[in-house]
Order: sequence, then structure tokens, then C-alpha cells
Amino acid sequence: MAHVTTIRQEQTFTTTDNRRPLRIWLGLVVLALFALVLVGGATRLTQSGLSITEWKPIHGVVPPLNEQQWQEEFDLYKRIPQYQKMNTDMTLEGFKSIYWWEWAHRLLARSIGILFLLPFLYFLAKGRIEKRLRLPLLGIFLLGGLQGAIGWWMVASGLTELTSVSQYRLAVHLVMACLIFSATIWIMRGLTPHSSDEAPRRGALFAGIIAFLALFQIYLGALVAGLHAGLSYNTWPLMDGALVPGDLFIQKPWWINLFENPKMVQFIHRCGAYLLFAAALAQAIWLFRVARGTTHCRRGIVLLLLVTIQAGLGIATLLTQVDMHAALTHQIGALIVLGFAIAHWRGIVGEYPRDVASSVGNAYRA
Repeated sequence: MAHVTTIRQEQTFTTTDNRRPLRIWLGLVVLALFALVLVGGATRLTQSGLSITEWKPIHGVVPPLNEQQWQEEFDLYKRIPQYQKMNTDMTLEGFKSIYWWEWAHRLLARSIGILFLLPFLYFLAKGRIEKRLRLPLLGIFLLGGLQGAIGWWMVASGLTELTSVSQYRLAVHLVMACLIFSATIWIMRGLTPHSSDEAPRRGALFAGIIAFLALFQIYLGALVAGLHAGLSYNTWPLMDGALVPGDLFIQKPWWINLFENPKMVQFIHRCGAYLLFAAALAQAIWLFRVARGTTHCRRGIVLLLLVTIQAGLGIATLLTQVDMHAALTHQIGALIVLGFAIAHWRGIVGEYPRDVASSVGNAYRA
């Protein structure tokens, strides 16, 4: 009888009514993460990321409240190379404008931690989280804490010698944010009722490759942003007057060009976009042939459309020499492509199993 009671309790995990609150909660977290990446992009484009030069996880929630406190923060900013080499003519009012971007970015990050943790503890206490999801959800929260430390590690790279943050650390910070975003979508999509359409054989592998390519393209984009490589070679489809420009391996050793040569990094980012588009096109054609009329095929076509739009946004960002609105829209597009690619992948894999009910029936019959 105790075994039957345990199975009854586990059964509540797999009903649609009990999964729906979890989906809503995770959906809100996804939207908040989306907003966080957007604000982070605006912070970078306005060169606001180094305006707060100290890491105060608790006390930093409260911004300067009077002119004296504002002046103290401004004096701290004056000590770093970005001010000394680029912004010596900045006024206190100008400093406030960049400070608020970084403060909002950090506050939103802290708020997401609360938005995730409190409902997680509530659902856990109420027994509403399926056993298979407890550790993955806890892992997402821990990654969020690690992301805060990575964020400060990134900022610290621009406080002593550089006038901006290291492109390496920027890439790590952005990729970690995308991994948290993707993991949340993966679990949320797994809790969503799926279509009864049969998944095509090897479809999950194909979709997984495209999701990886989308994430890798974001990583390359972070290197481009960190090196300010988008401010040069602002033509398309030619780059520096050629499809394959020269001086791609001008630095020594050769491999350092992959990370520190702006021309090479932008060229690889362009090639990554072509590869992602080709993969999305190939998948759409393949799904149309083997799974025509299914939701899997329709998602594949939508994904191709999103990748095409994103390519256009990338070209527009390049041609406008990284206009802020174009660049932010391009970053939004990258996150939408990644999120949809993850959801599409999960859609082919299928939702989490709902097999407890049959186990209850077998237990009663026994």
C-alpha cells in the first residue's frame, strides 16, 4: 500500500494541470533572460559595462542616492583606462547615463535569480517538480550564480589595462547566458504537450547540429563585438574587395588570428552565417521530403525563415557600421534563432514521458 501511495504522488507530476504552472514559471524566466541579454547588448553598445568598477552582489542593488555618492562612483571610474584614454571630457551627467545601463543590467540579473529560486523552492516543497527535473533545474540556478561571477571576471578585464573588456571573457559570458537560456527552453518545451506526428529518423541529430551552429555563431559574434571588428570591412558580399580577403593570417602564431585578428574573426563569422543558413535550408528541404505536413516540417521551414531574417539583420548591421538599433535587433534575432532551434530540437526529441498512470494501474491490479 505504501508503494501505491508513492506512485499516486508521482502521478501528480505527469498530469497536464501540474505541468502547466511549471511551464508558465519557466516561460517567465525565459522572457526575463531574453530581456537580460538585450539589456546586456545595449550596455555593451553604449560602452557602459565598465561604469561600475566594484563588485557588490548585495550592496550594489542600491544606486547612488545623492550627489556625493554619485561623485564617489565617478571618481572610481576616473581611475580606469577607459576614462583616462577615451572619456576625459565626460561630465558627471554623462557618467550617470552609462552608469544606469550597467546598474539595470546587474539588477535584472539579480532579479532573475529571485524569479527562478523562489518558485523553484515552492514547487519543490509542494512536490510539483518531477524527480527527473530536480537536479537539472538546480543546475540552471547554480549556472546563474556562476554567470554572475563570470560577469565580474569579464568586467575586471577592462579595469587595469584595456579600454574595454576582453573579447575572450565577453564570449564566455554571452555563451553562458545562452546556455542557461537554452537549458530553460529545453525543459519548458519538454513539459509541453507535443504533436502526435512521428519524428523523422535522425531528425533529432539534424536539429541538434543546427542548434549547436546557432550557439557557435553567437560565440563568433561575441568575438566580433569584443574586437569591434564590425566597425571595419563594412561591405557585403565582398570583404575588403574580395570574397576571401588577404591578411587573414598576418599575426604570429597563425592560430592567434582566429581570436585576435579583427579581419579573420569577422570573416569566420560571415562563413559561420553561410554554414548555418545552408544547414537550415538543407533541413527544411529534407523535412519537406520525409515529414511533409507534420509539425516538424513546419517548424523546419519557420527556422529557415528566422535564419534568413537574421542573416539580413547581420548584413544591415555591417553596412550601417554597427548602428545601435541594427546591432541590438541583430542580437535579438540571434537569441530568437537559438531559442527556436532549441525548441525545434526538443520538439523532435519529444516531451517528458507520461508513463506513471500505467504503473499505478499495474500496482492496483497486483
